[in-house]
Amino acid sequence: MFISKISRLVGAQAFKGLSKAPITIRSKRSFFPLVQNDYLEPSSHRLFSTTATETSPRENEEAQKISVTFFDNDGQREIKVPVGMSMLEAAHENDIELEGACEGSLACSTCHVVVMDVEQYNKLEDPTDEENDMLDLAFGLTETSRLGCQVIAKPELDGLRLALPAATRNFAVDGYKPKPH
Repeated sequence: MFISKISRLVGAQAFKGLSKAPITIRSKRSFFPLVQNDYLEPSSHRLFSTTATETSPRENEEAQKISVTFFDNDGQREIKVPVGMSMLEAAHENDIELEGACEGSLACSTCHVVVMDVEQYNKLEDPTDEENDMLDLAFGLTETSRLGCQVIAKPELDGLRLALPAATRNFAVDGYKPKPH
């Protein structure tokens, strides 16, 4: 009860502070009159805009794309991948047969890829313990194996070449191909 009295008092004081400025009604047709006062209408020296005047580094990064080539049994396919996107997402967006049963949550090894160039592999961040645990379950594991969901595009990886293993170990029904969301 005491708190409700205080909140009413504080609310009344805040309302009184807002009502000190002159109020004018712009439209008589509106159900809710448009109110003008110093708090709601910025003066000429306080202009605000929701449009950016310069491009931020994040926008430049998003606009930047790298070239990635996927190799599988059907041949090779080169795609452009935006910086910051995982190879799993890029493969799904470009209809490349990279499964990703766990949808990138690091709970399977079906997005296993092999980085074909050791120099490119060395530019990647070291795999986490969780990724290494999942890679232990991967079919055709190599020294340069990674999970596609953990390989994130960055400018220094331009020209990345990834091989898709001939098979994956998935505990779903054989022949099942999940559709990306």
